[in-house]
Amino acid sequence: MSKARSNPYNQDYKVILRNRIMVLREGYRSINENMANIIEITDFELSELDVYARYSEVQLLRIHEPKPGIFIAESPKVIERALDAGYEPISMLVEHRHIETQAKGLITRCGDIPVYTAEYEVLTKLTGFALTRGMLCAMKRRVLPTVAEVCQNARRIAVLENVVNPTNVGAIFRSAAALHMDAVLLTPGCSNPLYRRAMRVSMGTVFQVPWTIFPEKEKWPEDGMACLQKLGFKTAAMALRDDSVSIDDAGLMAEDKLAVVLGTEGDGLGVTTIADCDYTVKIPMAHGVDSLNVAAASAVAFWQLGNRT
Repeated sequence: MSKARSNPYNQDYKVILRNRIMVLREGYRSINENMANIIEITDFELSELDVYARYSEVQLLRIHEPKPGIFIAESPKVIERALDAGYEPISMLVEHRHIETQAKGLITRCGDIPVYTAEYEVLTKLTGFALTRGMLCAMKRRVLPTVAEVCQNARRIAVLENVVNPTNVGAIFRSAAALHMDAVLLTPGCSNPLYRRAMRVSMGTVFQVPWTIFPEKEKWPEDGMACLQKLGFKTAAMALRDDSVSIDDAGLMAEDKLAVVLGTEGDGLGVTTIADCDYTVKIPMAHGVDSLNVAAASAVAFWQLGNRT
C-alpha cells in the first residue's frame, strides 16, 4: 500500500496560521511595552463586553442617569475625532489584524484602557453587526452645553425638529461641518448625535460642530423659538409652502444671524413651528420633484445660507 500523500494546501495553511500568530504576538508585545492592555476574548459573557454586545444605545445613554452615559464610537476616524474633542475612552474592541496597523496609534494614545480583541468573525458574532474598519471604542458622554453657550459666537445654525433617523442626523452634521454652519440644535425627539450610526455617517463631524439638545422641560416650538429670538436669530423654516420665499432671497441671505429649521422625515416641520418662524423657505425643484430627503435639503440650504465669512 502506498503512503498517503500530505495535503500541500493544509501544510501551507498551517504555515500561514503559525506565522500570523507569531506576528500577532509580536504586535501585542510591542504595544504592551507602551502600557496598552490587550485582552484576547475567550468568553462572550464577560461583563465588560456588555456595552458592545448586550446594551442598546438608549440603555447606554441612560446607564448612569442622572449623570451622562456612554456611547460607542466606530471606526478609526470617528474615534480619533472623539479623542481630539477631549472625550474619555473606557475600552476598545479591535479586530486582530488591526492591532498592529491602523489601530496601533489610537491604542497607544488611549494608554492602559482594556483593548478586547478577536478575529473579525468573532467580533461580528459578539456585536451582531460588521465593524467598520474593525474598531469600536466605548467612551464617556459629557454634560451638554446650553443653547446659549453653543450659539454664543454663531451666525448660522441648524435646528432639527424630530429628525429620528440616525443616518439623516449624521448626514446633516457632515453637511453642516462642510458647508459653513456654526452649530446644530436638536429637539428632544431627534435621534441622538452620539448614536453609533449617526457618528459613523457623520465621519466624526459630530465632534467638530458645536451642538446641543433643547431641554425636555421646555416646550417646543414656543420656548425654543423664544430662546433663538432672544439670542438675536431670525428663523427660516424649510417647508413646501406657497407663501414661501426662494432660498436665494436677498433679504434672507442678508440676515446677520440665521437659524435654518428642518423637520422630521416624511411630515416635515409642524404647522406651529412654521408659523413661529420669520421666514418660510422653499428650494426650487425641477422635473416635477416635490420634495427632498431632509439630509439632502439640509446640504442645499447650508450651501446657500451658510456662514462663509
